[in-house]
Amino acid sequence: MRWNKYTIETTTAAEDYMSAMLMDLGIMGVEIEDKVPLTREEQADMFIDFLPELPPDDGVSHVSFYLEDDGTDKRKLLKQVKTALEELRRTVEVGSGMITSSQTEDLDWINNWKKYFRSFYIEDILIKPTWEEIKPEDTDKFVIEIDPGISFGTGKHETTQLCIRQLLKYMKNGAPSQKVLDVGCGSGILSIVALKLGARAVVGTDLDADCLISTRDNMAVNHLDERAGTFYIGNLIDDTTLQQKVGTGYDIVVANILADVIIPMAPVIPGCLKEGGYFITSGIIDFKEEEVRAAIEVAGLTVVEINHQGEWVGITARK
Repeated sequence: MRWNKYTIETTTAAEDYMSAMLMDLGIMGVEIEDKVPLTREEQADMFIDFLPELPPDDGVSHVSFYLEDDGTDKRKLLKQVKTALEELRRTVEVGSGMITSSQTEDLDWINNWKKYFRSFYIEDILIKPTWEEIKPEDTDKFVIEIDPGISFGTGKHETTQLCIRQLLKYMKNGAPSQKVLDVGCGSGILSIVALKLGARAVVGTDLDADCLISTRDNMAVNHLDERAGTFYIGNLIDDTTLQQKVGTGYDIVVANILADVIIPMAPVIPGCLKEGGYFITSGIIDFKEEEVRAAIEVAGLTVVEINHQGEWVGITARK
């Protein structure tokens, strides 16, 4: 199988914005090349004794994405990319914005990335890939094992970390045995965190059937009873049958998705929450913070916290 590779010449300042823009268009796999030096923390996480010397950072970045060369017409999607790119210029300096294309052979993307995913901490939670052995000094830690497979959610991304920190805060301070709804469950990492923090039950939804497989597999790896989690495929925004299945009375609704999904979904969330319940959400690029906040408040929820990590924003609201 062959793939078409499209590369956008942009600036390092626009990298996260560009990634978010592509995700909004349904393009999930993004590759970034720049000359920004690695931090000490990043170097410590790599299996490399000597790093190659890079030329000085010139502020230029190349953001690439791949589309399968399956004979279908990609012109409409590429036109949407170009239009969104021009709209992005109002927010950040995107540089030339020139798009070039090339072809590449099929790669084992599902497994090649694993060399970059190593154990790490979020607060006092150790998140460990399933293929890595646990260290003797970590045997008594709060451990979560994850294999995302082809689903989103290693815990490394800033948006996932923002959600996990809020789950730690509001589940520790709340009543025990809470009921949690995980919208856009992906690999199941937030559902698993909630269950390990004492949730009596978790309900999850996602648009992708593969996510349910990943979630079930990761629950089993973490020795969680599959009966503690119920998961559905569908769009909570407008699928009334799914809304009925999901039900109401949740102590916490957590959603690590995109701003353009959170906004139309906001009116549905109060109906899912019990009085005093919390809506924890992230996946919000910083320039969409006010738009998302406004949608949450119009839906009738009170924003109690806004947190930032890198270019990303997490919002916590209360019913």
